[in-house]
Amino acid sequence: MKKTILFFLLILNVFSFCQAQEWMTSLDVAKRLALVQNKLIFAIWEDTTLKTYPVLIDDYNGKPLIVNLFDNESLNEIIWNHFVPVIISESNFPDLYDEIKDKRKESYILKFRDDSIKIMDVNGNILNTNSSGLNFELLDISSFIAKYSIDTSFLKPELISYSTGGNFFTSYYLAAKYVDFANFLEKEIRTEIIELSKIYLDEANDHMESGDEQNKMISTQAIKLLRIKQNLVLNKPKKVLRQLRKINNSEIYSFNQSLFNFLHYTAFELLNDKKNANLWKNKVSLLDLKKAELLIKNSLQEF
Repeated sequence: MKKTILFFLLILNVFSFCQAQEWMTSLDVAKRLALVQNKLIFAIWEDTTLKTYPVLIDDYNGKPLIVNLFDNESLNEIIWNHFVPVIISESNFPDLYDEIKDKRKESYILKFRDDSIKIMDVNGNILNTNSSGLNFELLDISSFIAKYSIDTSFLKPELISYSTGGNFFTSYYLAAKYVDFANFLEKEIRTEIIELSKIYLDEANDHMESGDEQNKMISTQAIKLLRIKQNLVLNKPKKVLRQLRKINNSEIYSFNQSLFNFLHYTAFELLNDKKNANLWKNKVSLLDLKKAELLIKNSLQEF
């Protein structure tokens, strides 16, 4: 992916036939376009665009080349091909901050505040919170684009449902879909996708304030099991089994039974414990068996 992006970037520089396309200036419009185009959002604060933003690429000979993010037409074309770029007005800061204060980790808040590039999903939640952008290293823009150039069509049904109105089910199912989505992605971005799923799972938890007590208990258990699945996707089967041992099998609600079975089967398979895995295999659907196979395949590739 990186080589492909770099190739087209250099070809465009040589022939200079691309015409600069202005970045969007409305985050709301950018969100809608990203949903339609199955892309992530490439966002930056307006004040940052008023100064030079040097980024690093390589030329044909692998020699580092520094260009300005905001006035290189070829790079602009590449960004538009892979993302929906948007410049966020500083006047939006108070409202956007109010939406996340006391709801996000410190690393997320730091990323929100700083001048670096923010990769967002169609709901405006930041994905690349692992780096604050406060260091002095030049960003390798080819690697950055390759890492975050993700087709989100897998998530589209849940994203559309969520966009029609947030409630327990739309938030929970989007969180669950993000967990499954992480399983299809490279290890280097998997953790960030899981962190994104936690945001929607926290929202699902907040929606449980209303409703009858029985539904709350079922929903609480569903959230607990999905949090365990997050650890499973991150290849932590021993931790998964420790968490599962704290749950009484007889207390599992029917709504959560399939996930409960899947977690046991896959965790034992990841540990190559065939004896215990076979005790759960017949309780797992064909679809979940395929998901388990992918998890196991990913874990083997990481060693």
